[in-house]
Amino acid sequence: MNWDDIGYLLSKNRYNENSLIAEIFTEKHGKTSGIIFGGTSKKIKNYLQIGNKLYTTFNSKSENKIGYFKIEILNAFSPNYFDNSNKLNCISSAMSLIKILTAESQTNESVFNLIDEFYQLLKKPDWLKKYIFWELDLLSIIGFDLDLKKIVNKEFIDNKILYVAKSSTDQKIVPNFLIEKNDKSENIKDLLSGLKLVGDFMDKTILKPNNVSYPISRNQFINSLG
Repeated sequence: MNWDDIGYLLSKNRYNENSLIAEIFTEKHGKTSGIIFGGTSKKIKNYLQIGNKLYTTFNSKSENKIGYFKIEILNAFSPNYFDNSNKLNCISSAMSLIKILTAESQTNESVFNLIDEFYQLLKKPDWLKKYIFWELDLLSIIGFDLDLKKIVNKEFIDNKILYVAKSSTDQKIVPNFLIEKNDKSENIKDLLSGLKLVGDFMDKTILKPNNVSYPISRNQFINSLG
C-alpha cells in the first residue's frame, strides 16, 4: 500500500535510536501511524514539531503491518508560537484531541479542514473563545453534539442573566458566551469555565465510556491559562 498525502503531525514517540513512530492526520487517508526512519536526526527533527503540516509518502507491505513515512515540511506552525506558551499548549491540546477522538485509517475531510481553521483562529484577538467553539465543532463532527441551548434554563440572579444546566445530581452555570454567540465577554474566568464544561462533557460522554484517559496536554493547556 503506497500513497502520497498532506497531513498534520499529531504525535511522535521514539522507536529506536534513530527512528520515530508518528501519527499523522492526513487529508485523504485520515489518521495513520508509521515509522519515520532517521526521525531523530538533526536534519529533520527540528520540523517534526507537533502540529506542523507535512507532505507525506506512505509505504506499507500490508494492512496488517506498520508502514513508514517519508516526509517533507509544508508549514512549520509550531515555531511561530515558541514565545507564546498559551498558544503552544493549545496546539498540543488540539492535536491530542484529534489523536484520541478519531479512528485509524478513516478519512474525514471535515476534521482535516477543521485543523486548517484552527491555525486561522490562533491569529485572532479572541482566539481562546474561538478555540472553545472549535472544540465543540470537533465533537459535533465525530457525532457528539453538545447543544447547550437545549439543556439550560435562563435565570435572573442579582439582576444578571445566568444560564443553568441541571441534572438529577448536579447543576452547572454555563458561561453566557456559549449561549449568546454575540456575547463579547473576554473574561478569563468565564473562558476557563467554558473550557472545563466542554472537557467534563467529553470525559463523561466519550472518554470514560471507552476507557480512554483524559488528555494530559489539555489539562496543561488549561493550567497555563490560569
